Amino acid sequence: MTYRRSVSRKLARGLALVGLVGTILLLAAVVFFYSLTFDDLTAQDALINAVREMLEHVALPLVVLMVPVAFVVRRVIRQAFDSLEEAATAIEAARGHERGFRIDTSHLPAEALPFTDAVNDLLGRLDDAAMRQEAFAADVAHELRTPLAVLSLEFDRLDHDDAARLKHDVAAMRRLVDQLMLLAQVDAAAAAQFPLESVSLVEIARDVVSFLAPDIIAEGKAITLDAGTAHPVARGRREAIAAALRNLIENAVRVTPPGGTVNIRVGPDPVIAVGDGGEGLSPDRLRELVRRHSRADHASTSGAGLGLAIVDRIMAAHGARLTTDPAARELSLHFPDT
Repeated sequence: MTYRRSVSRKLARGLALVGLVGTILLLAAVVFFYSLTFDDLTAQDALINAVREMLEHVALPLVVLMVPVAFVVRRVIRQAFDSLEEAATAIEAARGHERGFRIDTSHLPAEALPFTDAVNDLLGRLDDAAMRQEAFAADVAHELRTPLAVLSLEFDRLDHDDAARLKHDVAAMRRLVDQLMLLAQVDAAAAAQFPLESVSLVEIARDVVSFLAPDIIAEGKAITLDAGTAHPVARGRREAIAAALRNLIENAVRVTPPGGTVNIRVGPDPVIAVGDGGEGLSPDRLRELVRRHSRADHASTSGAGLGLAIVDRIMAAHGARLTTDPAARELSLHFPDT
């Protein structure tokens, strides 16, 4: 366990040391002022008088002085720490979905400014690096769309046994490129703090299920949708939420055996759950899979292993969470209450 230094403890030790040293000095002053010797204190009356003098001129002044000083100093330090706690709370509230955040230094003590200025400078450099990375991903995705479209057209004219498989692979790459572009757009919108729209999770689920159902049925599998009656609403980008759900369903289809069923459940809270016929994912395994460039059983073969990473990033941009329930074999999109 790491020992952390406490200013309050250091203050208490310092005041105790000051009190001890002050007591010793005052006792010495009393003895010197009254020219007391050991023989003078042997008589009972002299000892009582000496003790009374020390209490009146040493103990009582120290108590009267030290107690208010300790209270005032502790209160001043507590007020200084309150502003730091408010800054920490603001940082925690902005985590994951507010680009461009900086600590407000207007209410902080001067002693804390070097630290907060360094943190704000670090946040600025992190924002710049993230924006450059997003711009690069968007540029690469945009440049890849045209040659992939040309390849798809060429495979349409190709009379070869592998033409259908190659066209399927190109289509998968185009979907990945579209997802990367959408992810860059979502990050840019989150950075600019654009207003979000209210979207119906039931409508999004119905549209995605309707789009994917023919291919799922063609693979000899089934898909169901339990929309409930609550009609939950979330705030965000409809296209991004649909892309996140589509990725989850594609991953679920991949791990579901032939003849199995992928179950989609919406509500009653702002939640979309996707159940599959796989073994389920533990929270630790999910955290491993959402890391960029991670590949595993739930990573889509058509998504170069980025499927769950993209879902997690889209959810973070909406202030939402991607969670797992291993017992129910479900992955869920949890949105904040509106």
